[in-house]
Amino acid sequence: MSELLWQQPADMPLGVAKLSKLAFDGVDLGPLHSQLLDKYIFEPDNAAALMDLSIIEQLFGNEHDGVARQSEALRLRQVYRSPSTGEAPVLRLLALAAPGDVGNNTPLEFLLEGSDIALTTLYIVPGHPLPAIPAHDVAIVAACESDANRAVLAEIARLLPSWPKPVLNHPDQIALLSRERLYGVVQSIPGLSIPATVRIDRTTLGDIAGGRSALEKHLPDGAFPVVVRPLDSHAGRGLKKIADAAALTAYLAERPERGFYISSYIDYRSPDGLFRKYRVVFIAGKPYACHMAIADQWMLYYLNAGMAESAQKKIEEERFMTGFDHEFARRHRAALAGLASRIGLDYFGIDCAQTAEGKLLLFEADIAMIVHLMDSPAVFPYKVPQMRKLFADFGVMLKNRASSPQGEKLESVA
Repeated sequence: MSELLWQQPADMPLGVAKLSKLAFDGVDLGPLHSQLLDKYIFEPDNAAALMDLSIIEQLFGNEHDGVARQSEALRLRQVYRSPSTGEAPVLRLLALAAPGDVGNNTPLEFLLEGSDIALTTLYIVPGHPLPAIPAHDVAIVAACESDANRAVLAEIARLLPSWPKPVLNHPDQIALLSRERLYGVVQSIPGLSIPATVRIDRTTLGDIAGGRSALEKHLPDGAFPVVVRPLDSHAGRGLKKIADAAALTAYLAERPERGFYISSYIDYRSPDGLFRKYRVVFIAGKPYACHMAIADQWMLYYLNAGMAESAQKKIEEERFMTGFDHEFARRHRAALAGLASRIGLDYFGIDCAQTAEGKLLLFEADIAMIVHLMDSPAVFPYKVPQMRKLFADFGVMLKNRASSPQGEKLESVA
């Protein structure tokens, strides 16, 4: 690793996929962190070292320090190449990205693993002049929807009318993924259920907690329990189910944020008392299974579900993934087709479940959901062919769009 590190060009970080895989496999990144610091000391203009330091800091849980390192790197350069892991590239993909943490952009390095597509990332930094646009065959907007990214998405939208190559995932469509807008866009889709969600400021939430304002005045059909989260939070940070006004008062005492989302709580337990949550991504309108998590708690993530330790859970996930097209996707065909049509993005993901009535229950949609093949093939052998197919079809979509007339969308890769 150290030999490879010292040979890395200043515009080619090891990258989020490689470093995440090392951390996922339990490799101690401390020595690499020290080597990167040394590299930066001896080569203070080496932006790649700073970008990798940024990622490692975040993998260590130091998000603030990680984002600060990235800011240093972006002052040096805004264009970075990703290491190629496949054959000689036949396509050049340019990602239009936003500064921020590792979850702020579409995880393209994971999606392109082992492909013949070369990835270059151009960071759009508000207040900084746009550098020379790298040569590419097709571009994709990677910056996800968030308050912090609105200036970046607006700048990309301003640039697109004169962009020289086809561009996937238009910023106007990405904007539909905000939690409050998504509810309005998709809530009438047949076969779909989505919790009513509104954006609310701290003062108003305090008024609800104190009985000075009625919950139903702000949230359609509002009634406790509700789910509350800070704006732009991910991975469960600050997410909590609130049983009543007293619990809401206690929650606000713990949280410093000024803005929140509140949504209706929907009990999505299966008849056996367990919760089941699914991740699905859409590529050119076609849905693909990514994973399934099963646990006895409503706040469910793959990492807290104990999937690797349960043979029964793995059997059920394997059935979900291998039979997805003929079972889950067929059962929820109308809802999935409606999502693909209403959202209108070339690539996006959803986290979802099933209601007791058999509807598809949508929690969120995003272009930056992590999709990977880091899991051990010895523990999860059924994931390898499924994820390889997903990655391959993502590449097919890129190649199709690169060869299509400017701005023209193609049908599904299937």
